[in-house]
Amino acid sequence: MSFFKQLFEQQNNDNGFKPAPSVTGYFGTVKPDPNFNAQNDAAKLKKAIETKGVDEATIVEVIAKRSNAQRQQIKAAYQQSAGKALAADLKKALKSDFEEVVLALLMTPPEYDAFEMKRAMKGIGTNEAVLNEILGTRSNKEITALKNTYKEVYGELLEENIKSDVKGDLETTLLTLCKATRSEDSNIDDAAAKSEAKALFEAGENRIGTVCSVLIDILTNRSEAQLYKIFQYYGQLSKDSLAKDLEGELHGSFEDCLMTLVKGALNKPAYFAERLHLAMKGLGTNTDTLTRIIVSRSEIDLLKILQEYKRMYGKSLQEDILVSMCNS
Repeated sequence: MSFFKQLFEQQNNDNGFKPAPSVTGYFGTVKPDPNFNAQNDAAKLKKAIETKGVDEATIVEVIAKRSNAQRQQIKAAYQQSAGKALAADLKKALKSDFEEVVLALLMTPPEYDAFEMKRAMKGIGTNEAVLNEILGTRSNKEITALKNTYKEVYGELLEENIKSDVKGDLETTLLTLCKATRSEDSNIDDAAAKSEAKALFEAGENRIGTVCSVLIDILTNRSEAQLYKIFQYYGQLSKDSLAKDLEGELHGSFEDCLMTLVKGALNKPAYFAERLHLAMKGLGTNTDTLTRIIVSRSEIDLLKILQEYKRMYGKSLQEDILVSMCNS
C-alpha cells in the first residue's frame, strides 16, 4: 500500500525476541516538513478531493509527509477556507482501507487511541487484543490523555466501559493500567527485583495453579526497567523465561494482556513487529492492526519496529505488506 510506503522510508538488519538495545534519539519515520504551509496544503487537498475520481497521489503526498502537529494545522486551515471539516470531506471522497489510514492520520494520538478503544468495545463482542495492546504499551501521560479525550469525544468514562465489557482478571489488569500510575523510574532496585522474581516464580511455575494477583500487581505497577531486571533474576530460578512460563500457565485474553506487558518491557519494537507479522499471517490481512500500529508508532519508534521486523523475519515489513495486500 503506497500510503504505508510513504510512512516508513527506512529500515535495517541481525531473529527472535531479543532485548532492545538502550539508545536515545528520534526513531519515528515521519518528520515535520521544513517548508510547511498549512494554507497551501489545505488548498492542495481541496483540489485533490474535487478532482474527478479523486487525486489520491496528492492526498498521500500531503498527509503522509507531514507531522501530526502539522496535520492539525492543515485541518484548521481547511475548515477556515472551505467552511467544512477536512475529515468529513475525505470520508465522503475516499473508501475502504485508504480512507481508514487517512482518517487515522488526521486524528491526534489521544483521539486515535480513544477511537480504537471505543471501536474495540462497540457492538457484540469485545476486541480485547486491542485493549491489551493500547493500555499495555502506552505511557502514563498517554493513558491520561486517552482517558480525557475518550470522555470529551464520547461523553463516557473509559473505565466504566471496560467494566461493562470485560470481566475477571483481565478487567482487574486493564483497570489498574487505566489508573496511569505505573512507575516510570529508570533507576533499578536490585534487591526488590530479586525478591519479586522469587514471588513471580512461586506464584506460577513452582505452584499448582497461578496466583494471578501477584502477577497483576508486579506487571502493572513496576517500571519497564525494573521489570527487565526482575525477568533476568526470574531466569535464574526457572528453566524457562517468564514469557514461556506464562504461556504454560495462562490462556486467552488475560495471557495476551500479561504477555503484552512482559514483551513491552523486554523490547517494545519487537512486540509491535510480532503483532504486525501476525496480522498478515494466515487467511486474510488484519488491516485494522496494520493501520493502528503503523500510524500510532510513526512518530515514536516505527524505525525501530522496521529494524526488528527485518531481524526477526528476514524480510522487510514493506515487502510483507505488499504481498499480503496483493493476496487479500
